[in-house]
Amino acid sequence: MPATIHLGRLWGIRLGLHWSVLLVVLLLVSAVGMGRFPLAYPGYDSWAYVVAGLVAATLFMLSLLAHEMAHALVARREGQKVEGITLWMLGGLASLKDRSPSPGAEFRVAAAGPATSVLLGVGFLLLTWFAVVVGAEPLIAGVPAYLALINLILAAFNLIPAAPLDGGRILSAALWRRWGDRHRAAVVSTRVGRGFGFALILLGVVTLFDGDTGGLWWMLVGIFIVVMAQAEQRQSELGAAVAGLRARDVMTAPPDTADGSVTVSDFLHATALVRRHSTFPLVDEAGRFQGLATVDRLKSVPLAERAHTALREAAWPPSEVPKVEADDPLPDLLSVMGEQADGRAVVFDQGRLVGIVSPSDISRAMVLHGRGVQR
Repeated sequence: MPATIHLGRLWGIRLGLHWSVLLVVLLLVSAVGMGRFPLAYPGYDSWAYVVAGLVAATLFMLSLLAHEMAHALVARREGQKVEGITLWMLGGLASLKDRSPSPGAEFRVAAAGPATSVLLGVGFLLLTWFAVVVGAEPLIAGVPAYLALINLILAAFNLIPAAPLDGGRILSAALWRRWGDRHRAAVVSTRVGRGFGFALILLGVVTLFDGDTGGLWWMLVGIFIVVMAQAEQRQSELGAAVAGLRARDVMTAPPDTADGSVTVSDFLHATALVRRHSTFPLVDEAGRFQGLATVDRLKSVPLAERAHTALREAAWPPSEVPKVEADDPLPDLLSVMGEQADGRAVVFDQGRLVGIVSPSDISRAMVLHGRGVQR
């Protein structure tokens, strides 16, 4: 879920908003500010309800951010790499690049979010009580009251033991500790998640046939849970399939390197067309890594600029290229290979570039590994 609006960093963690957040804010202002509040607290001007709805929507999104930030901070403390947090239509996503190192770590990371939502719910309840005690306007007291309710509901919903919800990860952690098998625990959790998702879809259909358009929301949430649960199960199956393999077992070595000082035009005509590779690590005269040139990225350089653009200027910079050590487990390699560097990663051994890994390398290694063929 890529961020449309980047908000910077908080405690070193990148924050972003998907465009669908704006839709949620509009829906909340309409449903809460112009629907719930006028019924619960009549007698105010329309602008007051709109302002109250905007405040409630903004604080709700901040509550979601706090929920995901709790996941991210605990994960980082457990040694996992946190790529960032993105808020979107159905909540928030904390992107963790590594798997939990132990059942206890997975439990703590999963439980941090609901625990934060409960604390926020209690805090908003206390704020509501204070507003009532000091004689604040009912509408003013109604905003924290609504936020207390919605945060407690958020915590309860997330604790349902079905992946990808936090409760599903808690269930997975408990089964992992009991059975000693991460993959088996994940499969059970994701199957429960798919069942729960299909139940929500069915609930949405029934509700919709009863004339309640809110059924569309339940259907959307159910579809999201089913899709994410299936994705997590595939990821777990992939991790089990490559268990025991390391980066050195799948990498192409030695890598075919290129000089970053040549122009893009010269490289494409004199090197890329001759060597027939799609990816070339760039190194200087001392053998230092300077970036990663991929044909797909070089194609984005305008034709008129290729003749005077150095290869290193058009390539993926070193900071954006996934890097692993030769003895790193393959699941760790898979966790860092993403959209950056066109899905490639470079492999080092004691600071020396020794290989490169592409998705086709991993696919080939998995096929051979599954047939009992070792490199």
